Amino acid sequence: MTEAPYQKLTGRLFLELIRLPVKLASAMPFALGVLYAWYDQRGFNGVNTLIYFVGQLSIACFVTGFNNVQDYYKSKDENYRQKGNIIGTDHLNPRRVMALMLALLVVAVLAGLILVWRTNLVLLLIGGAAIGIAIFYTFGPMPISRLPIGEVVSGVTEGFGTFFIAYFVNVPNRPLALDLSWQSFSLYGSVPVLAKLVLVAAPIIILDGNIMFANNIGDIQEDITNHRATMAVYLGHDRALAIYRWVPVAAYAALIAAVFLRVMPPVTLLVLLLWPLIHRNIARFLQVQVRRLTFKTAVNNLLLTAGAEVLVLAGWLLWQQV
Repeated sequence: MTEAPYQKLTGRLFLELIRLPVKLASAMPFALGVLYAWYDQRGFNGVNTLIYFVGQLSIACFVTGFNNVQDYYKSKDENYRQKGNIIGTDHLNPRRVMALMLALLVVAVLAGLILVWRTNLVLLLIGGAAIGIAIFYTFGPMPISRLPIGEVVSGVTEGFGTFFIAYFVNVPNRPLALDLSWQSFSLYGSVPVLAKLVLVAAPIIILDGNIMFANNIGDIQEDITNHRATMAVYLGHDRALAIYRWVPVAAYAALIAAVFLRVMPPVTLLVLLLWPLIHRNIARFLQVQVRRLTFKTAVNNLLLTAGAEVLVLAGWLLWQQV
């Protein structure tokens, strides 16, 4: 039997390959970081923001596409390769997909190097670490995504890393700096400012990691077949669900703490009005853990919460200018 020819990677298939809704979720920490730079230090650099937006979008698309290629090659289950992975289901050429993803990686690296030149050398360390995590998330003998730390790494890298860099490239007084000369180097960091930024980004960090957690809960049996030792596999189905119901609660507790510690404006508490919708999404996922039916509830929780934070903070900043 002759194998069907590869399909062309159309715009529609590309958007499916990179999981567009998840990319929208990754845009939230970027937007919050830009806004918080203005709220905290009245800092905004349009050129840096645009360069970072291009770089961040490129690396976000690279990660998802690269992950799909790696999962396709590493899968031990032929049924998953042909029916559970977009490269198999839509008969895409994995080599061409990989070439496109590598081109996006080059764009992200170039954007990062330009930002290093325009800001501070410490960004080279931060960006290098982020790109390293992006590559080894599904690549290598022990990919991060197949380990029980995948959710934590995903949440911290995308939730805090994106937020922090968006803040960093815009503020005049940066919380980290690396000075290098031929004879010495010095690394400066402000612990209070860094702690403040972690607290502000905490709801996004938690809910971003929860997206991967929801994905892995729905894929427990598939992951066992494909030898993926995710957190959900280690915990087991019932314990994973018991923890899942409390993860968004922790995110909203962090939001409240940020307001009471005065690192976010009081108007941020308006985001709490979304809790009934968040709770409904949690209940839907707890009833059915099927990716095509309820995985989007975890994505929606991040989009609703982070989107509301962005809108409320933007509205507050505009009100302050009137």
